[in-house]
Amino acid sequence: MKKKYALLSLALTLSIGTLNAQTPAKFIDRANMNLSVKPGDDFVEYSNGAWLKNNVIPAKETRWGSFNQLRDFNINAVKSILEGTQGSKAAAGSVERRVADFYAAAMDSLTIEKLGYSPIQADLNQINAIQFKSQIITEIARMRKTGAGSPLFSFYVGQDRKQVDKMVPQLGQGGTSLPDRDLYLKSDARSLKIQEGFKTYVSTLFELIGTSPAQAKANAASIFQLEKKLAEAQMSRLEMRDPYKTYNKLVFADFNQKTPAFNWALTFQDFGTKAPDSVLVSAPKFFESVNKMLIETPIETWKTYLTWNLLKGSSSYLSYPFVNASFTFNQVVSGQKAQTPRWQRMSSLTDGVIGELLGQLYVAKYFKPEAKERMVELVANLRKAFEIRINGLEWMSAETKQKALAKLYAFTPKIGYPEIWKTYEGLEISPNAFYQNMRNAGAWGFQENIAQIGKPVDRTKWGMTPPTVNAYYSPVMNEIVFPAGILQFPFFDAKADDAINYGGIGAVIGHEMSHGYDDSGSQYDKDGALRNWWTKDDLAKFKVKTEQLGKQFDAYTVLDTLHVNGKFTMGENIGDLGGLNVAYEAFKMTKQGKSKTKIDGFTPDQRFFLAWAQVWRSKTVPETAANLIQTDPHSPAQYRTIGAPVNMDAWYQAFGVKPGDKLYKKPEDRIKIW
Repeated sequence: MKKKYALLSLALTLSIGTLNAQTPAKFIDRANMNLSVKPGDDFVEYSNGAWLKNNVIPAKETRWGSFNQLRDFNINAVKSILEGTQGSKAAAGSVERRVADFYAAAMDSLTIEKLGYSPIQADLNQINAIQFKSQIITEIARMRKTGAGSPLFSFYVGQDRKQVDKMVPQLGQGGTSLPDRDLYLKSDARSLKIQEGFKTYVSTLFELIGTSPAQAKANAASIFQLEKKLAEAQMSRLEMRDPYKTYNKLVFADFNQKTPAFNWALTFQDFGTKAPDSVLVSAPKFFESVNKMLIETPIETWKTYLTWNLLKGSSSYLSYPFVNASFTFNQVVSGQKAQTPRWQRMSSLTDGVIGELLGQLYVAKYFKPEAKERMVELVANLRKAFEIRINGLEWMSAETKQKALAKLYAFTPKIGYPEIWKTYEGLEISPNAFYQNMRNAGAWGFQENIAQIGKPVDRTKWGMTPPTVNAYYSPVMNEIVFPAGILQFPFFDAKADDAINYGGIGAVIGHEMSHGYDDSGSQYDKDGALRNWWTKDDLAKFKVKTEQLGKQFDAYTVLDTLHVNGKFTMGENIGDLGGLNVAYEAFKMTKQGKSKTKIDGFTPDQRFFLAWAQVWRSKTVPETAANLIQTDPHSPAQYRTIGAPVNMDAWYQAFGVKPGDKLYKKPEDRIKIW
């Protein structure tokens, strides 16, 4: 199921309790800095230069920075929880027993190796037995319903963006395997290398199920050409950021008439529900193109495609040759040097599949109530600061300010963990059937989602698990969410001075609030509905400011020639700029924020900006850096470090940045949005 959230970063996991004992005594450590560099020339080097020089990216990682270091601590904490459940006498059906059984099966490599690919043999036979084109769509529905895969298109049940109290079926483009559609369409050296690596991956998996090398190679070529056609029919990631362009509410009968090869009435019946009156389609032209492909493409090609989808979806859960084939292809895309240890992959998988069962054990052991109490206070302070900033905007009219404030007051904060835990009732978990557990979870998740059609919106649900180091804003829920995992240094520490907490978690809170007012989130009103609340003049002024920010980030380069895409990263850049400004506003209301007292030689304002900088210190392997430019709506870490501060007068004053310094921007050129 696809969910659309404005995220702080990639989802990583982090332990609260384990790390408290590890927190550095100095919240800003000079040993990590390069004080020989002027902050106005290179703030990244000044704030983190020694750290960047002295730290090497581990072979099992593609990035190394504050997030990754915290994840490494945390994954060991999660491991200790999971290993602690092994041999447990917990009752059948209890939270601990279900977590224990899932992890035990995931770590039972002897059984997994012995089974080879036999767990998917029945599915392979099912696909091979297809005789008619109509059976292709029937099989796609069966694969979804049974957790075997999600070929050709995306499907989920979610809130209607214009009637947010209604849960409706939604269809979107899909069907491709590479990280971005452009990788099929480009012919530069990097894209061609990934294309060849992909074909090798496909042919390897086919050979592992007994296909001859020649036929496996032919299958790979066929799969690539079919997926290339799907890529050509897809909208770009940038186009998909427009919430109006992707909101197409179609009468079911009309949509079915335009795309008859899908036989939607029968497909929904196969899904286990009746055909709806209407359906939300994010990319209607995609489905019209695929409808033509279904008619024109030979049935054998579709059978090969469905087999491939089964193979790629299950390879990580089968025996070592399948797992290794997946990792080998991942190396081509990401540049990762060594496979992540099995215990680490399975710990993360447990969190990903039954995260609110594991999350209950995690919170009981590691989450401290005082962290939640402090966060409630910080959110209230940031909301007050945001209110002050909105009221003080010179470019916005009183009419629009009133609507902006109404939205701010309507924000729902969620902190730590869900008030109502998901029970996973009906999900069967065995201690000795790993692949079947994964299939059961996929089938259970599909059924849980489709059962939401016509049901009231559940506003207690979370889109992240408690151990996650991340945060998100949901425009349709108008909520800001902070899992327990992020409430830790360098984001947050109960013992830290306010400069550290406001420059860290305060900026995160402000970032998520600002997503409600970024180029996309600003199109949703206080109730979460996709509805304009701006005056025409104010909207025009806002767009001018966002265009200026886009140009700033367009100028940043990665790997010498690859540029950041200012439009694609716009939402996150507005989130950072607004978030850091609001956090600074709130910080200045504190006792420390009003003082000039230095700690470890740094003023309160300097500590605030250094806290922000150390959150984003990071190193990335070239392959992943190139991939993220295409696929990640967040700007690279080094540009998040400087992108917002160079627009803030307070940063210039804190570090004495003057004309002639490389990062200097004239006061009139500094971009101020929120």
